[in-house]
This record gives sequence, structure tokens and C-alpha cells, in this order.
Amino acid sequence: MVMTSCVKDLDVIPKDPNTILSGNLQNDPVYMKQVLGKIYASFIINGQGANGGPDIAASDADFFTTARALWNLQEITTDAAICAWGDVGISDLNTQTWSPNNPFLTALYQRLGLSITYANDFIKMTNGNTNPDIIRYNAEARYLRALAYYYYMDLFGNPPFTTEADGVGKFFPKQLDPDVTVARKLLFNYIVSELKSIEDKLGEPRYSYPQADKGAAWMLLARVYLNAEVFTGTAKWDSCKIYSDKVINSQKYSLATNYRQNFSADNDGRNNPEMIFAWAQDGIHTQGGGAGTTFIIQSTSDAVYIRSEDYHGLTVNTNWNGNRARREFMNVLVDTLAVYGNNPVPLTDPTFSQVKDKRIFLKMKRSMDIPSPSSSGDYGIGVFKFTAKNSDGSQAANYNPQYSNTDFPVFRLADAYLMRAEASFRMNNTAAAVTDINIIRTRAYGNTSGNITADKLTAQFILDERAREFYYEAQRRTDLVRFGKFTDGNYNWTWKGGVYRGTNTSRHLNIFPIPGDEVAANPNIRQNPGYN
Repeated sequence: MVMTSCVKDLDVIPKDPNTILSGNLQNDPVYMKQVLGKIYASFIINGQGANGGPDIAASDADFFTTARALWNLQEITTDAAICAWGDVGISDLNTQTWSPNNPFLTALYQRLGLSITYANDFIKMTNGNTNPDIIRYNAEARYLRALAYYYYMDLFGNPPFTTEADGVGKFFPKQLDPDVTVARKLLFNYIVSELKSIEDKLGEPRYSYPQADKGAAWMLLARVYLNAEVFTGTAKWDSCKIYSDKVINSQKYSLATNYRQNFSADNDGRNNPEMIFAWAQDGIHTQGGGAGTTFIIQSTSDAVYIRSEDYHGLTVNTNWNGNRARREFMNVLVDTLAVYGNNPVPLTDPTFSQVKDKRIFLKMKRSMDIPSPSSSGDYGIGVFKFTAKNSDGSQAANYNPQYSNTDFPVFRLADAYLMRAEASFRMNNTAAAVTDINIIRTRAYGNTSGNITADKLTAQFILDERAREFYYEAQRRTDLVRFGKFTDGNYNWTWKGGVYRGTNTSRHLNIFPIPGDEVAANPNIRQNPGYN
């Protein structure tokens, strides 16, 4: 079998930021909002298309958008996904054998830096403005900068640090401290301080989707505190609960009745009460062949899906047949013994329709065993959670046969419940944790048949429940790191470490390396431990 590559040259080169920033907007709120939209869009698409081209030059610019690179680093480095393609860097992520030269690391690192640069410029330009709209826009830009720094902190540990005080120009940015442990703590404190500072400047929850509002700030604070022990060495479960409480108690959000609406073309916050913050996509106005949910839907598609059930709803440029789950992840999502007994899994139920948990959107492929890290996408467990159709199966209003209308969920209400449950569990309030988990499981099962009791609640159950609820939403790696199961823990999966049955890997892989080009070019950057 011949494996082909989606890109011929994986060199990624950022453009000069001075050529694509705001310029003189004459304090006009209309223009200000358009530039703010550029910062939002920098997380989901490659640039401004024919009007300006991609912001990072590459032979296939869609290959290196923030959402796509983030998804790759968060999912195919884990049990949840493995990619069949032969592109440079993919196999390294599949097997946890990456180096500082991996192009997806470089792409995400540069993309996050560009988003921060855009935000810094906008914040500097709008600081001190007394127009209420522009004050809010300024706070939204600070939120987006904090979000980018959160991903930097989580994935790279010790990125370069700049704010609006540094301006935009040709200088070597510095890390907050040469020691990644110290720098991570400082960045953690900065992000928390920024989010608390802008909380009252943002719009009220659900004021104008998809713009960031107070609910989005509370969710990011809860997420940062959820992982505080990883980032700083000190747990902050009480703070995680405080901000999860704020989201839930605002009563501005509710769980979608149909779980899959969160991953359908009608999942936007105007139609879906569960969505708190997402990267918006539109088949007409936000196009990108490899961007965001278009990438997720197409990369998990194969000829069988299209020919039989038309799961994903796109009909042009389909059958990428790349990403699918590993056997071990199927066992996290599905209690196969309870459902199928000792029968082979699942010969007579290829779509797992007998599973009562209606969050399960899996399909058996040729075999659940994956013979090699680069085996055809016909092997493994197919995942078709995201779709370009509406949740009722109809076409979206702005339907495009090639580009998805489905927004990429960054924060939704279910996460507030499960973050609060985990915080309650860690603070020995098991009853409260069970209540929150059962709220999620009642939606999943359609009734209380899947509810658990306190004696069933363990740390492992919480990790597994997060997997069942949030798979393919770019959270799996972060969760595994927090539970000590990403590298050297007691959990392995197919091809982890480059070994068929999986093996422990070095703990230093819990943080990705600073890209080699950055270390070579910037004398102020020190590489993360273990990558020298």
C-alpha cells in the first residue's frame, strides 16, 4: 500500500506581523470590531484568503491552523486517536517519539504567538478608550490572549512572553524565567490575574455569541484551576469549584437535550444553550479545507461511511481516512463485556447501537487491531462524533458540500459540571461529585439507568467519564497528564512509545519541546528539560 502525503513541504514561515495588523482605525467601533474578528479567526482559519493570504506560509496552509495542530497534539498523542497518514511529524505524534523539529509543534507554537501579537497590538491601540463597546472589545482581546497563553502554558510550559507594553517589532522576546517550573507558575498567575481583571468588562453570559463573555472567562479560570497542580505544583480545587459554580449558577446555560447537537451544524450558541465559547465556522464565510471541524469530519471519514450512512454530511473532497481511535479507547467508552458478553466485539453491531450511552458515535472498521502506526485508516475504531449536518439530519442554512458549518466547542456547560465534580471529589465531597456526574449521565442515557452511586466513584471513573463526554474535543492529553497516565503512568495503549502493545515513555514528554528553530534563532529561549 502506498501512503501519500497531504503536503509536500512542511516548512512553516510566519509573515511579518506589521503587514497584517490593524493600522489606523480612527477609533471607529465598526472597524475595531472587524479587527477583533481577525483575532478570533486566527484560532480557526489560516488567514484572510484571497484578500490577504495565509498568515503563515506553507505549501498547505490549512495543515497548520491552530485548531488543527492543537487537535493533533491533544488527541493523536493519546489512546483516543491515531492517524494513518505519512506526513512528516504524524508518526512522531502517534508514538510519542517527537522531537523539537516536529512541524506541528512549530506550527502551533507560531500560531499561538501570532494570536498573542494580534491581541497585543489591538489592546495597545484601544487602551484608555472610553467608548463602552471598545472597552468590551479590549477585554475580549485580553481574553483571547489569555486563552493563547493557557495553551502555551499547558503544551509548551515556558513560551516567550510579551504584552502590549512590548509593542510589535523585531526583537527577541524573553521567557518569564529560564526554569520551566518557575516560568509556568508565573504564567499561571498572569493568566489568572488577567481573567479576573477583565471579568467585569466582558459582556454578560450569552450576550453576543460567538464573542467571549463572562461565562467564557469563568470557564477558562475553572480550566486553569483544574490543572493547577500540574502547572504550579499546588492544587486549587476550591477555586476550580468557585468558577464552575459561577457558570452553572448563572442559569444562562443548560445542557442540550440531544448530546450530538454540540457537534452538529446547529451547535452555535444562538441555537444551542450548552455552548459557552466556540471557534465559529461557516461553510460560506469561514472556509478552510483542513481547518477546524472540517478537518475533524473529513479526517475521520472513509468510503464506507460515505457509501452507507453518509455520517458526516460533506460530499466534496471526502474519504481522507486518516484519524480513528485505538482499541484501548473503545474499552474506555464502551463496557463491551456488559453490552456484548463474551461475543466478539461487535460482529453483529458495527455501529455499537446496543450501547445505551448515546454519546457513543463509533463504527467498527476492518479490524480493531492496528498493525503499524502508519497502517491504513481501515484499521481501528471509526469515530463519527462531528457532523456537518444539523442535529436532526437536515442541511444547515449556509450548507457547503466541502466546508463545515459546525463550530468547534472550546467550552460547554457539561465541562462545568464535570470540572466541579472532579473538584468536589478531590475535596472529599463525594455526594456532590456524584450528583454532578449523574446530571451528565442522565442526558447521556436519556434516563437515570446509567446513574452511579458513591461507591462506584473513583478517580479513574472521573477520567473515563471525561473521555466519554469530551472525546475528539482536544482535551484528552491534558486530562491524561493531570491523572498521571499520559507517559510513565500505569496506562498504555497500542503503539504508545512505538511498541505494539504500548510502553511507558519518559515523563519529560508531558510538556512538548520548544521548536528547534525558535531555540536556534532566539538567544533568550531555553529548551525544555529532556529535549537538549
